[in-house]
Amino acid sequence: MEKINTGTPYDDVFRTLINDCTELIIPVVNEVFGEHYTGEEEISFLPNEHFMNRQGTDTKEKITDSCFEIYGSTRKTYHIECQCTADHSMVIRMFEYDSQIALDHGEIKENRLTVTFPGSAVIYLRHTRTTPDAMTVEIITPGGMITYEIPVLKTQKYTIEELFDKKLLLLIPFYIFTYESRFPEYERDNEKLTEMKMEYVQIRNRLENLCKDGEISEYIKCTLVDMSNKVMEQIALKYAKVRKEVTSIMGGKILEYEAKTILQRGIQEGRQAGIQEGRQAGIQEGKKVGLQEGRLKSYIELVKDGLLPIEEAAKRLNMKEEELKKYLEA
Repeated sequence: MEKINTGTPYDDVFRTLINDCTELIIPVVNEVFGEHYTGEEEISFLPNEHFMNRQGTDTKEKITDSCFEIYGSTRKTYHIECQCTADHSMVIRMFEYDSQIALDHGEIKENRLTVTFPGSAVIYLRHTRTTPDAMTVEIITPGGMITYEIPVLKTQKYTIEELFDKKLLLLIPFYIFTYESRFPEYERDNEKLTEMKMEYVQIRNRLENLCKDGEISEYIKCTLVDMSNKVMEQIALKYAKVRKEVTSIMGGKILEYEAKTILQRGIQEGRQAGIQEGRQAGIQEGKKVGLQEGRLKSYIELVKDGLLPIEEAAKRLNMKEEELKKYLEA
């Protein structure tokens, strides 16, 4: 079996944000799909690995950027891909992913197969005048034609004010793409470079204020800063001055970087526990149990290591401080 993963370092940043800062998905879904989620909904991730069977070829495994369910008034499935640049083959790949996701979760009752396609969208980090606002898939069947649209989110269209007003914090690490075409100019002109630096001072200050006001956690703030630096290091690889100046603002000591390792370890342990539990009480239920246990373990370690206040951990776990203290003392 051949594994296909056409990802870039920016895809890795996107996946890291989706997995480590899951709550930041909700505003993006609201923006792209016109939903009205409050942020209190449960999010459940689906497997990103999908097996494509093609006639006359071996089975191929393709990796999606994100596939998840949101439990609001109803349960809805979403599939979002992050791409550097637009290309005409993207709509083909999206249809392949969407149809496979639908088939993976299809239901057969008697002689009827029911498949539900996910809400599907593409985030473009770069775009041109010809980049569409949406892609369209038309499926002509013996019973008639079916059409669905795949909306496109163009990150370069958003100002700093819009990102914060709409709570699109997930896009902050990619804001640097707005300046990419002017890197040569900034490398030569210190005055113009300073103008860009001041925007990043504003970003950093606003993140600090959101954290101070309790709207985001210290962990999310540090992850956004860390991922912004990772994008900067890659995109400004040939522009040392630009890279140095921006990372000096967004940098600093990332105390939560170690916490990220702890969190990932806890989630992995939780998944393993979930798989074992699933063998006894159903695979799906087991995964949910395992994920919850993993989150609990990770936050207990964060509190014990002094990296996260107990009140913040209890809030993120949706439990009372007294209840969390019992786990800490166990």
